[in-house]
Amino acid sequence: MPSMATEKSDVSLAEEIKLQANEAFKANKFSQAIDLYTQAIEKNGEIAVYWANRALAHTKLEEYGSAIQDASKAVEIDPKYSKGYYRRGAAYLAMGKFKEALKDFQQVKRICPNDPDASKKVKECEKAVMKLKFEEAISVPSSERHSVAESIDFRTLDVEPQYAGARIEGDVITLDFVKKMMDDFKNQKCLHKRYAFQIVLQTREILIGLPSLVDINVTNGKHFTVCGDVHGQFFDLLNIFELNGLPSEENPYLFNGDFVDRGSFSVEVILTLFAFKCMSPSAIHLSRGNHESKSMNKIYGFEGEVRSKLSDKFVELFAEVFCYLPLAHVINEKIFVVHGGLFSTDGVKLSDIRAIDRFCEPPEEGLMCELLWSDPQPNPGRGPSKRGVGLSFGGDVTKRFLKDNNLDLVVRSHEVKDEGYEIEHDGKLITVFSAPNYCDQMGNKGAFIRFEAPTMEPKIVTFSAVPHPDVKPMAYASNFLRMFS
Repeated sequence: MPSMATEKSDVSLAEEIKLQANEAFKANKFSQAIDLYTQAIEKNGEIAVYWANRALAHTKLEEYGSAIQDASKAVEIDPKYSKGYYRRGAAYLAMGKFKEALKDFQQVKRICPNDPDASKKVKECEKAVMKLKFEEAISVPSSERHSVAESIDFRTLDVEPQYAGARIEGDVITLDFVKKMMDDFKNQKCLHKRYAFQIVLQTREILIGLPSLVDINVTNGKHFTVCGDVHGQFFDLLNIFELNGLPSEENPYLFNGDFVDRGSFSVEVILTLFAFKCMSPSAIHLSRGNHESKSMNKIYGFEGEVRSKLSDKFVELFAEVFCYLPLAHVINEKIFVVHGGLFSTDGVKLSDIRAIDRFCEPPEEGLMCELLWSDPQPNPGRGPSKRGVGLSFGGDVTKRFLKDNNLDLVVRSHEVKDEGYEIEHDGKLITVFSAPNYCDQMGNKGAFIRFEAPTMEPKIVTFSAVPHPDVKPMAYASNFLRMFS
């Protein structure tokens, strides 16, 4: 049995470690903060604040599942601890679970009845839940829904004589047009809606004909570049093209999902990537990420940005076209590229992925959900997802999947990494993330991977963030989410 002196030293040591964790948190070193809060909890696990603080650090890393677990532990230790409910409510909110969030904020209000902030948040939450119920009530069954794209004729839109921006002559999107458009975007000018419609509708026609799993062949002596999440960081996207050349048949790219949300230049990013796809379908390949979905776009800024820069009709159109994006790619029959990760069961074959009916919003479970949401873990086997969606999978799972499908490597994105990439699972899995200084606060590098045939050895290039105009990340996110940031 530990002596009183040992107990006392553990209690005081835990408090010291918590203070170090708080400093790491203030410096935006959220992983380090989590490690330190964990050490404090190991010394003294009965302090609600330690759990609630760790919950907040998890939230900053978008690990909402872990945040909910920690906040739940905080309120279990101290049922009157309002911050525990607050943190859990904020994590539910970030996942789009408004009803669960509302219950927690109502509890905050019960504990702090005179807190005007708590009352305001409950009101906002109630509004969101009511809106959700209304949307559900008027929603049309998917079998009866009509294509938004088919109701749009961009040719009927006149281009005003005073419009001085990039123009598409006829039906062909040329390199000159794309360069001019990127230059306009760089100078914070808008593209005319006629041409924006034309780009998105032409991209839809290309994507609709693709399988859910796309095979890519890189011939000997040629190279191929894979980029991870860009998240609306248009000026960093331009920097990738500066460092590695513009997409072309000779210099092809795969952008591995999460083109939009969080960064406030998502419209510029998506129109640029789509325009290159129209210009030359084999110059650029696009994979769906978990943020190419209605529920994420509603919360994290893309929907608000599209309304602000384009129109409501574009919100519907992008939502439709995102459902046509392929879910994964295989390069030279050896490299499996997917946004999130692998599966809750063994034995999944490439043919199973090809057979997925992807033309829908991502479901909350099953193969499509796991492709978009899962993350690797250092331990073998499988575990619950730190995000609360998908799962965590170990190196043994990765190796079995590769062996079953005669593959060599998994490349995935979906997670911010300090160096822009991380190699795990004995070199069999690489995470690549291409949004440096993510959300203007993480201080991370970005990276992309170049493969050259026939060896297809990964060559990783890292880069730092470049300046951008003074528009903050999440500038177009729902007021609701900004209120809790």
